[in-house]
Amino acid sequence: MDSESADLTKEYIKMMTDMIVLCATLALSLFFWIVSLTLSAVSGNLQPVSPWRWLLSILVPLTMAVRALRRRSLDRSGALAALLVGFVLTMANFSFVSTMLTFFLTSTKLTRWGAEKKKKIEADYKEGGQRNWIQVFCNGGVPTELALLYMIEVGPGEIPVDFGKQYSASWMCLSLLGALACCAGDTWASEVGPVLSQSQPRLITTWQEVPVGTNGGVTPVGLVASFLGGAVVGGAYFLTQLLLVSDLHLADPQWPIVVYGGVAGLLGSVLDSFLGAHMQYSGFDSSIGKVVSYESATTRRICGKPILDNNAVNLFSSVLIALFLPGMAWGAWPR
Repeated sequence: MDSESADLTKEYIKMMTDMIVLCATLALSLFFWIVSLTLSAVSGNLQPVSPWRWLLSILVPLTMAVRALRRRSLDRSGALAALLVGFVLTMANFSFVSTMLTFFLTSTKLTRWGAEKKKKIEADYKEGGQRNWIQVFCNGGVPTELALLYMIEVGPGEIPVDFGKQYSASWMCLSLLGALACCAGDTWASEVGPVLSQSQPRLITTWQEVPVGTNGGVTPVGLVASFLGGAVVGGAYFLTQLLLVSDLHLADPQWPIVVYGGVAGLLGSVLDSFLGAHMQYSGFDSSIGKVVSYESATTRRICGKPILDNNAVNLFSSVLIALFLPGMAWGAWPR
């Protein structure tokens, strides 16, 4: 009886906590909306942000951060960082946050998939792939900055990708999508390749066979997975556009967004592997029988130098894709 009472008490406390959080979220979103209206009335040239957008900008990141914290996909610092990233992306454009959520959810699922096999080959394997604030900002920092620039350019809201009508904003949209697709492609390749690949990885710089887990090692399965990961992220962006943008028929075709995401995922994975082969140390530690990123008396060097870690390589790859890929897409975009 005591255990039943304790369980009921816990359920009651959980329900009350959820209600308090929801009420606080509603109050906070209403407060931000009033501030937005006030600033718009004073300046005369600002458009007030909808209270629904304020509400979703707080509620969606909060829900996802709490869920990720409970499932140990993020630690506390990662959850706080995700709140900031999620708030900015949701406020700027719902296509942005749907893309980020697709990347995060699929990556989390794939990280947990094939855990037993990954434990045997990864020296720094973490149960559930728990991410901290550094990893969150290395993957979401560039998109967050682009979302802020997007809001300065056109304000919060959804627009079609159309270089003829919204050149700079369209560039920012594709840059943001490219950065997230790059991260998704690299994650899908690194999570799917070791589990499904039947062939030994080859170092991207020399094409010599290397042990599984070597930075810069690629497989055909991993490359295909990187394209699919980017395409899935691009598909989430495209689907959100179809649902929320009313004048898509007046803009350039939007379906290339899916292909663009796939290309960004593939190129991002290749670029990540190239940087990893040169700037990340990989060595085989005979004492544990695994590839490691540190030098020791029992370690035989495979490739790379200890210049960057995995987070920095991810960041550099996403920055380069965000900077250069939209220019290539602009010339090839159908009109």
